[in-house]
Amino acid sequence: MRAPIFRGMVCWAMIAALPAFLFAADSGGAMLYGKGTVWLNNSPLPHSSAIFSGDLIRTERQSVANFSVSETSVVIQTDSLVKFEGTDVALEHGSVSVATSNGMAARASEVRIAPVSNTWTEFDVTDVDGTVQIFARKGDVNIQCGKDTVALNEGQQAFREESGKCRRKKGGAYVPASGDLLTNRYVAAGLVGGGIGITCFLLCSEEPPMPVSAWAP
Repeated sequence: MRAPIFRGMVCWAMIAALPAFLFAADSGGAMLYGKGTVWLNNSPLPHSSAIFSGDLIRTERQSVANFSVSETSVVIQTDSLVKFEGTDVALEHGSVSVATSNGMAARASEVRIAPVSNTWTEFDVTDVDGTVQIFARKGDVNIQCGKDTVALNEGQQAFREESGKCRRKKGGAYVPASGDLLTNRYVAAGLVGGGIGITCFLLCSEEPPMPVSAWAP
């Protein structure tokens, strides 16, 4: 008896979360998830929430957040302040990691970082006290510094000088702000919409799924 009750509880909980996810996707918003102390527009984030252009997200120390929108996942690292702008993410302080195949860009201190093409691209941006550093983790990005544009190939990193110009960094190892977060469960959050529907179908079905062996000729 316990297994069917548990499946039902999980199913209805996921169904309840589905409208918010679909509403955010249809209205140009995204779904925000947090771990630790995360603030959304100066209010504590309970666990997850739909966000829209203009919303401010702040993480404290030992906290991270992630928002997912179509073909994009953005990880907001610890001790960071970010503004969601729909097609861009504006970093006011701290670090973000972006994984996208739809051209999501990031801005930091008048520097704009955007994928060269709509292929899968991953990059990290750090802005601490006006010092901006960029790392092209996967794929190539263009960095706009005023009237100048710097092309950054996969595996390269760049920084903005005090003069306002951006230059590629030569030598030295790059250390991500808070570990290799783009490879963990936060990226998977971008698939939650489709996963909810499939999981609910499997959990809510009264008949048990047909064993794999039954499909054998």
